[in-house]
Amino acid sequence: MILQCAVLFSFLALGELVVWLTGIPIPSSIIGMLLLTAALKMKIVRVFWVDKVADFLLKNLGFFFVPAGVGLMNCLGLLSDQWLPIVGSCVISTFLVIAVTGWVHQYVRRAASSHRHELYRE
Repeated sequence: MILQCAVLFSFLALGELVVWLTGIPIPSSIIGMLLLTAALKMKIVRVFWVDKVADFLLKNLGFFFVPAGVGLMNCLGLLSDQWLPIVGSCVISTFLVIAVTGWVHQYVRRAASSHRHELYRE
């Protein structure tokens, strides 16, 4: 388990390094997980090197939201003053995400379908 944690934390540190060197405004944890995904896809890192820790973290994911929930409870005054814009932006962004996801899915399916038809013509 310790070695699996070391692999995950290594990619987290690598993400920190990339953000520090480049200054890009993307969280280092996201960069690290993208690098880990790429390493898994390219078979540089084997799945069994990280599977047990990843399963543990996923099973206990709810605990990671406790600090955010406590932080929200500390800001109830601000939230009660601004609830309409917050709810409105959540609803609008949800519909936008669903619409864009649907459009991208349809585009990819059409592109894959036309590519398959071209392969059969040859």
